[in-house]
Amino acid sequence: MNERIDYLVTLINEANYNYHVLNISLITDQEYDSYFRELVDLEENNPEYIRGDSPTQRVNGLVQEGFEKVIHNIPMLSLPNVFNENEVREFDSKIKKFGIEPEYLCELKIDGISGSFRYQNGLLVTGATRGDGATGENVTSNTKTIRTIPLNLKENIDIEVRGEIFMPKKVLEELNKKRKEKGEQILQNVRNAASGSMRQLDPKITAKRKLDALIYHLPNPEDYNISTQYESVEYMTKLGFKTNPANKLVKNIDEVIEYVNYYTLHRHDLDYEIDGVVIKVNSITEQKKLGFTSHHPRWATAYKFPPEEVLTKLNDIIFTVGRTGQITPNAVLDPVLVMGSTIRRATLHNEDFVIERDLKIGDTVSIRKAGDVIPEVVEAIIDRRDGTEKEFIMINKCPICSEKIVKKDGQVDYYCLNTKCDARTIERLIHFCSRKAMNIEGLGDRIIEDFYNMGFIKSFADIYKLKDYKQDLIELEGFGNKSVDNLLEAIEISKENSLERLLFALGIEQVGEKTAKELSKIYINLNKIMSTTIEELNFIPDIGPIIAKSITEYFNIEDNKEVIEQLINIGINTTYTGASIVENPIFLGKTFVITGTISAFSRDELKEKIELFGGKTSDSVSKKTSVVIVGADAGSKYEKAQKLQIEIWDEEMLLNKISLN
Repeated sequence: MNERIDYLVTLINEANYNYHVLNISLITDQEYDSYFRELVDLEENNPEYIRGDSPTQRVNGLVQEGFEKVIHNIPMLSLPNVFNENEVREFDSKIKKFGIEPEYLCELKIDGISGSFRYQNGLLVTGATRGDGATGENVTSNTKTIRTIPLNLKENIDIEVRGEIFMPKKVLEELNKKRKEKGEQILQNVRNAASGSMRQLDPKITAKRKLDALIYHLPNPEDYNISTQYESVEYMTKLGFKTNPANKLVKNIDEVIEYVNYYTLHRHDLDYEIDGVVIKVNSITEQKKLGFTSHHPRWATAYKFPPEEVLTKLNDIIFTVGRTGQITPNAVLDPVLVMGSTIRRATLHNEDFVIERDLKIGDTVSIRKAGDVIPEVVEAIIDRRDGTEKEFIMINKCPICSEKIVKKDGQVDYYCLNTKCDARTIERLIHFCSRKAMNIEGLGDRIIEDFYNMGFIKSFADIYKLKDYKQDLIELEGFGNKSVDNLLEAIEISKENSLERLLFALGIEQVGEKTAKELSKIYINLNKIMSTTIEELNFIPDIGPIIAKSITEYFNIEDNKEVIEQLINIGINTTYTGASIVENPIFLGKTFVITGTISAFSRDELKEKIELFGGKTSDSVSKKTSVVIVGADAGSKYEKAQKLQIEIWDEEMLLNKISLN
C-alpha cells in the first residue's frame, strides 16, 4: 500500500512539474484525474502514509486564525528605481567606478507579491511573504496550493529561494467574471489579487485563485558553488523551480537598453503583468565587491515603465457640485482599462483645464493615471477628429438647483452659492461620514443619497437619529437586522472620535485633514477654536490669512453654530484625544512627500506616524520639501525630487529611520 502511494505521489508530482513548469503534458487529463482520485482514496484509508509532498496536500490545509511571523535570515531588500535611459546609464557608470566591466542579467519585474520558500532535505517547509524585508508572514499552507512551487525538489538539499507570486491576466478576467455574476466586488488588478489571495486564512480559497510563481533569486549562491546570477537561475531550474524564459544575459548597458525598449513595447503580449525590468550584475564576485547600502544592493536596480497612456473616446462632459458648491466638469469616457483599473470618468478640474487642452465632446483622448492612481485626461488626439466633435461650453447655472454660478475672487473655479442646494447638502453629508472624517462604516455615498431622498437624513444631526427609524431601515431592500445593527453601532462609535475628525467633517472651507489636526492639537477643544481670532490663527505656522478668515467666518454664522450645538447635545466628543508628539530629530520639523506604494503602511498610517514624530506631510514636491519617500510605482514626484536634489528615502531606508526612534 505504501509503495503504491509513493508511486502515485511521484507520478503526479512529475506530471504537475511538466505541465505547469515545462508546459508538457505527459499524461491525459483523464489519466491525471484517475490517478489523483486513487491517491485520495488510499490516503483516506491509510492516513499514516500521507507524505508531506503529496499533491493532495496542496488544497487540504486547515483554515488559519492568523499568520505567524517569519524572520528572514538574509533580509529581503528592496531595489532602487530608475525611470529613464539616462538613469539606467548612470547606474552602469557607478558600477564602472569600482573598476568593473559588468555583464548584466535582465529580468522582467512581475507585478505580484514577493515570497521566500525554504526547503529541508528537498521538502518545502516554509513559504513566507516579504513583509517589511526583515520579517514576513508564514503563508506555507497557501504556498502549497501553487502548483508551480514544488513540494519536493529533484535533490534532497536544504535551500531557500525567492520569487514572485502572481495571478495571470486570464485568471483575473475569469475570476472577475464570476464575481460580477455573483454581485461581488471585482478585483482591480493582478497585484492586489495575488496579495489578497496569499493572505486568505482558508487555503482552499487560495487554491481556487490559480496563482502562479516564477523564481528568480538564490540568497546564498556561493554555498552551492555558484559564481554568477545566471548560473543560480539555471540551478534553480534544475531543482524543479519555474524560472522565467524571458531572462536574458547581456554583455553591456546598450544591450540592457535594447531589452528594456523591447519589453516596453511588448509587455502586453505576456500573459502576466509586468511594471518594469530588473537589472543585475551577473558576477557574484563583482556583486560582493559592490556590496550594499543600508537598504538596497548596489549591484541591482529596477527600471520602472513610465505611466501607461491609452486612448478612448470622450463621450460627454458633465458637471458635478461639491460640498463647498464648487462646480467641476467631468469627462464621460468609453470604458477603458488603465493599469489594472477600468476607467469610465475622469475629472477635468475646471473650465481653464478644458480650454487649455482644447478638449471637444467626441474627441479621441489620451488617458493615464496621474501618479499611477488618479485617472487623468492628458490630451485630445487632434488627428482623429472628423468634424462631428462638439465644442465645450461652460454652464452658467448650477446643474442641480439652477441657481446662477459665480467665480470667486482670484479663483478659476465656479461655485453654486445656494447653501440649500440638494447636491451640496448630499456632498456635505458624504464628507461628514467619510473615512478620514467621522468614519461611519456603512454610510457610503449611495446610501446617504438614498437616505437623503427618503427623508431620513437632511443634516448632520439626523445621522445620529437614524436609530429612531430602525424598523423602517430593516424593511428596506438590501438591509436586515444585522446590517442595520452594525450601521447604528458604527454611528454610536463615531461619537467618541477625537476632535480633529469632527473639525474636518464639518467641511470648513480651506480646512483640510492636516489643518484640522494641527488646530485640534493646539486648542484641545472645539469651544476654544470657535472663539479664536484671525490674529491668533495667523501666529500658527502654515495657517495664512485666507485659512484664518475662512475659520472665523464659519464659526460666526448662526446656522453653523446651531449645527454644532445640535451635535454637542447628541453627545459628540469635542475634545482632542489623539496621540501627543513623540519628538524624533530625524522627522521633527521636516516636511515629507510620499509617492508610490509603501507595503509596510497604508498612506494614512504613514502620515500619522510622521506627524507623531513631529514631522509634516505634503502632497506636492517643492523647494520646502525635506524628504520624498518613494515606494513601488512612484510617479512624477520622484523625478521632481531628483531635479530639486531633495533627499530621497525608499521603503528600506524609511523603515530603518523609524526603527531608530
